[in-house]
Amino acid sequence: MKKKYLLILVIFILIAIIFIIFYKIKVKDLKIGNTKTSQDIVNNILNINSYEAKVTVEVTSNKNKNKYILKQTFQSPNISTQEVIEPSNIAGIKIENNGTNLKIENSNLSLSTILENYNYLGNNCLDLSSFIEDYRESQTSKFEENDTEIIMNVIANNENIYTQNKTLYIDKKTQQPTKMEIKDNKQKTTIYILYNEVKVNSTK
Repeated sequence: MKKKYLLILVIFILIAIIFIIFYKIKVKDLKIGNTKTSQDIVNNILNINSYEAKVTVEVTSNKNKNKYILKQTFQSPNISTQEVIEPSNIAGIKIENNGTNLKIENSNLSLSTILENYNYLGNNCLDLSSFIEDYRESQTSKFEENDTEIIMNVIANNENIYTQNKTLYIDKKTQQPTKMEIKDNKQKTTIYILYNEVKVNSTK
């Protein structure tokens, strides 16, 4: 009787060992798969042809902090628009850039007022397409990941010390951008962009 129980115990231990071995192999395979998937997600971001996004933008300067809600669109190779939704006093401002000309539309505000007080709105550093271009061209481009995000970082090749370091966060599950941080040459955040809604490769 004791031999029978001993045999059952040995069989149980063997089954447990086999289960643990298969479990470790499976986890290893999943980790390898995630690494490949992460690279695929990064490649998808870098090959975006068009997008629509509703974003919240916080711009911090030495004097103050301004917050905007914008609607952005982009169509490859270089057509982009930004329309201000909030704040209400500049709502309706629409900035169109075709790669050659910058057009600002608003019947209530003069062009000089817009350029003087809201110059960041006309700067393409707010565009996802600008990040993609910098990431492709820079030798410092890199990405890392954690359990939920892919974090793409680049030091932009531009002369503007306030927008040199850019970091884009991608949700692994949705494979969409969630936020972007832009820092100056002293690693101080000057622009923070939150992607409230984003549709990739959907703009007509």
